[in-house]
Amino acid sequence: MLRFQTAGESHGQGLVAILSGLPAGLRVDFQFVNRELKRRMGGYGRGGRMKIESDTVQFLSGVRHGETIGSPIAALIENRDWVNWREAMAVEDSPAASEHYKPLDSPRPGHADLAGCLKFNLPDARYVLERASARETAARVALGALAKLFLREFGIEVASHVVAVGRVALPHHEIAFDAILALRDREDPVLNCADPETEARMREEVDRAIRERDSVGGIFEVVAHGVPPGLGSCAQWDERLDGQLAQAVMSIQAVKGVEVGDAVESAARFGSGVHDEIGYDRGARRFTRRSNRAGGIEGGMSNGEDIVVRGHLKPISTLRRPLESVDFRTREPVKAAYERSDVCVVPAAGVAGEAMVALILARAFLEKFGGDSMGETRRNFEGFCNQVRAF
Repeated sequence: MLRFQTAGESHGQGLVAILSGLPAGLRVDFQFVNRELKRRMGGYGRGGRMKIESDTVQFLSGVRHGETIGSPIAALIENRDWVNWREAMAVEDSPAASEHYKPLDSPRPGHADLAGCLKFNLPDARYVLERASARETAARVALGALAKLFLREFGIEVASHVVAVGRVALPHHEIAFDAILALRDREDPVLNCADPETEARMREEVDRAIRERDSVGGIFEVVAHGVPPGLGSCAQWDERLDGQLAQAVMSIQAVKGVEVGDAVESAARFGSGVHDEIGYDRGARRFTRRSNRAGGIEGGMSNGEDIVVRGHLKPISTLRRPLESVDFRTREPVKAAYERSDVCVVPAAGVAGEAMVALILARAFLEKFGGDSMGETRRNFEGFCNQVRAF
């Protein structure tokens, strides 16, 4: 089974990730992986940390001569912030050195600070925020890029776009997948919205948050195109694909809600206006849907339509206008500590969402088709495709 774990702190030496279960013989496009890391750093409203880091990945194991070899893949992403701190330590009385690990004893509302300190019995929230930070998603994006390369071998592409920032939302109309995929090639993602007019208004929403020393959230949508039917299962609760995707996207920092297909709107409609009617294309020898309100999943299984998952992102918790808090030592009211932070991270969260969706789909794909080598997986997949066509 495809499994992964990450390790590392926001201001530690680096992030480490391990992915096991990928078949041998997958060609690794290193430029693509680093490009994905760059995409995670972009977007209008990002903070000062993105001006410091320039994320690239080093594969320490599991890849030889540009291909996977079937063993666990270990990846390292160094933190440039750590390097800067080590250099500053060599300079006596350097402000950068003295501030890098200053204690954080006034927890920030909305962060993991207080809950983590109570859980681990720590008097300083610094150690909690270091691991709870969304910096950790860089490791997920690196592994997610490998999952995307794997899925691409079988005609599956995963991409994201932003559908809402604050009060500004994309008008409800279907966006062609090619338009969403094209956003991935933009040098400046701005807010990664497929509609230029809506994106301009989204930018105004971010500008308003900047002026008011606040932050703003939004909604990103991840679309997986070309997914075959039959991934996931209705047999057991934890085998349902929609449940796995929801948990994976919910695990991204600041995501407070996950939606599959048109779940929110569908909850307010009658069934006749929700369920996707079925047809059959005799020329293509495949079943079709007149709509895709189910988001490509029925009964916990992929149905052959695009898989659509939305992540609802709360505003970033660190504010330039701090909220009320309490000092750990004195128990007296204080303003929450301020850490260098972003104003809007919805486009970056979408990239992390792509990574998580890709990893879950790659795992479900391998559970369905197996294979220790790409050739074996491909044979199994092609056999299933023939079975579906002959149904």
